[in-house]
Amino acid sequence: MGKDTLGTLAKKTGGKTQDLGGLVKRLAAAAQPLEGKLRGSGHDAFMSFKSRVDGIAADLNAGLAAINKGQQGMDAATQTGMSEMAQAAKKTEGAANFDGAKFNKR
Repeated sequence: MGKDTLGTLAKKTGGKTQDLGGLVKRLAAAAQPLEGKLRGSGHDAFMSFKSRVDGIAADLNAGLAAINKGQQGMDAATQTGMSEMAQAAKKTEGAANFDGAKFNKR
């Protein structure tokens, strides 16, 4: 995984957090003409969905926002880890005795 992968993913997800709920609302609106044609349990299920569409949309948006927050946290942790690893490597390299690995002619 590249160093910018999680950050890019978080940015793309962040821009879409309201889209999913909007699609659910559009689905309900598109199905509206069917309302008068449905009978029985199909009608009841549609009416239940229709009455809950705002809550469903809000839940989906909140869920995607939570996923986005997790992506941002993973990105921050990865960036911090890479920085700390680089600093530790430099510190260790500075303390290493590379002269001990040289083979002198005897």
